[in-house]
Amino acid sequence: MRVSEYFGLNRTQPSLDFVDIDIENDTPVYIDPSAIRNLPGEWAEQSLEMLSTFFESVLDALKGGNQERLKELLIRLQEPNETHFGLSKGKSRGRGLGPELVQRICENLTASRAAETGILQDLEDTALFIANIGKDIISDVTTNVIRGALIAYTQSVCAMYGIPLEDGVYSGLVWDPIRRDWIEDYTRLPVAEGKPLLLVPKIIVRYDLHLTKEDFFRRHLAPALQHAELDNPASKLVRTAKNGQKYVNKADVEAEYGGDKTVIANLTYERTDVFQSYKEERRQNPSPPLTLDELSKATGTPQVDFDKLLSEVLAIPPGSADAKRYHDAVEALLTPLFHPSLTQPVIEHDLNEGRKRVDILYTNTARHGFFDWLTRNRYLCPYVFVECKNYTSDLKNPELDQIYGRLSPIRGRVGIIVCRSFENKSVFLRRCRDVAHTQKSYILVLDDDDLYSLVDEVKQSRMPMTDIVDSVLVDRPEPQEFRLLHEQFRDLVS
Repeated sequence: MRVSEYFGLNRTQPSLDFVDIDIENDTPVYIDPSAIRNLPGEWAEQSLEMLSTFFESVLDALKGGNQERLKELLIRLQEPNETHFGLSKGKSRGRGLGPELVQRICENLTASRAAETGILQDLEDTALFIANIGKDIISDVTTNVIRGALIAYTQSVCAMYGIPLEDGVYSGLVWDPIRRDWIEDYTRLPVAEGKPLLLVPKIIVRYDLHLTKEDFFRRHLAPALQHAELDNPASKLVRTAKNGQKYVNKADVEAEYGGDKTVIANLTYERTDVFQSYKEERRQNPSPPLTLDELSKATGTPQVDFDKLLSEVLAIPPGSADAKRYHDAVEALLTPLFHPSLTQPVIEHDLNEGRKRVDILYTNTARHGFFDWLTRNRYLCPYVFVECKNYTSDLKNPELDQIYGRLSPIRGRVGIIVCRSFENKSVFLRRCRDVAHTQKSYILVLDDDDLYSLVDEVKQSRMPMTDIVDSVLVDRPEPQEFRLLHEQFRDLVS
C-alpha cells in the first residue's frame, strides 16, 4: 500500500511532490547527493550544508589520524528504514548499513590512498574509490546526514496534503552542521502501521549515482592509460597495426587495470587532473531528474493522466463556494505539468511573517525549457508564485495588485494567475504589460483555454516520434518548452 492510499490522499504519484513509497516494501530508487548539489532553493542549500560539513568532518578526522573521531562520526550511521528505498526483498530492512559494514567502511577509508592523498572531496566520490561503498550505501549515508532536512520536508508536505502527524516520534540521529555532531530528539512524523515515515522529494532521487566507477574509468581514466601505455617502451599492451602504427586497445586496458577500487585510486592519484576533468564534466552535465513515467514505474503506480487532471479542474463550477476545490485541483494539475521545472509546491505559503499569503509557491529547479530561459535571461525567479481565482467575472486591478504585492527582488519577479474565463482578456493583459514595463514584475495569466493548450503541448512533447510522423505533426514541442508561456511573456516585455 502506497502512502497516498494509506492516508486517503486521492492523488497519484504524478501530482505528489514526494516519492509515493510502499509503506512496507522498498522502492528501487536512491538519493543521489549530486542531485542535491545541483539543486537550487533553500531546502537544497540546507541539505548541502549538512552533507558538506559531515564529509569535511570525516576528512579532517582521516587527515588528522583521529580514529576515535572517525568512528564516532561513522558508527553512528543507522539503517534508514523510514524512506523505504532500495532493493530489499519483502519488507524493508534497511540492509544498506549495519554495524559490521560501517566498521569495514571505516577501515577501508583509513587504508585508502584516495583519502590519504586528498582525492576525496565529496561524499559521492567514495563510491569510486572505497570498497563496500555503492549507490545503496551513498543513499543511506545521505539519508542519515540530511535527516533533519527530510523531517522538515516531511512535516511541510504532510501539512499541505493533510497527512496526520504523531507527536513524540524518535527523530533518529540528526546531523547538526553548526556543532558538527550528531544530536537526537523527539519530533512529529507520519506513522503507518506503527512505523514512522520519512518522505523524500522526488526531484532528488535517481536509479543510479551521477558519479560511477565504471563511467569514470571507461571514459576518462582508460583513455589516459592508453596514452601512458603507448609512451611506455616496455608495455605489453601495445600492438602494431598492419600499417606499422602502434596502438592500445581500451579493452586491454580495462582487463589490465579495471575493476578494483584500490587500483583505480592509486592510478587516479598519479592523474588527479583526469579526475578533476571528470568531476567538472559531471558538474556541467547534472543528471536529469526521473521523469513522471520513470517515477510511476519505480513506484508501480499509474502513469500521469493529464486529461483527467484537466477535466477535474474544468468540472469545478466557478464561484467562491468552490474556491478551495479549484485551488487544490489546479495544484494537482500544475505539479506534474511543470515537473521537473517547478517543484516543492507549498500551498497557501505565508509571506512577510504571515501578513500576506500566496496560494501556491513553487521552487524553480529548471535546467532547460521556459523557466530555465527566464533565469538565463536574468528575469529573477528563484520561486514562482501562483494565485488561483475561481471567479465568475473578469479579473480586475485588485487581483493584479494582490499577486504583484507577493513579488520582490528576493523572492522573485514572476507570477502566474490561474482563472476561469474572460469577456475581455486583452484589457487585463494590457494591465499586466504595464506592470512589467513599470515595475519589472512579470505576471502570466492562464484561463481554462490556456490550461487546455498547455496540456495539449505537454502531451505532444511526450509522444513517440513515430506517432508524431503518423499524425503529420512534425513540429513537436521540446519538453518544458511551454510555447504559450513564451508567447505571453514576449508580449509582456515587448
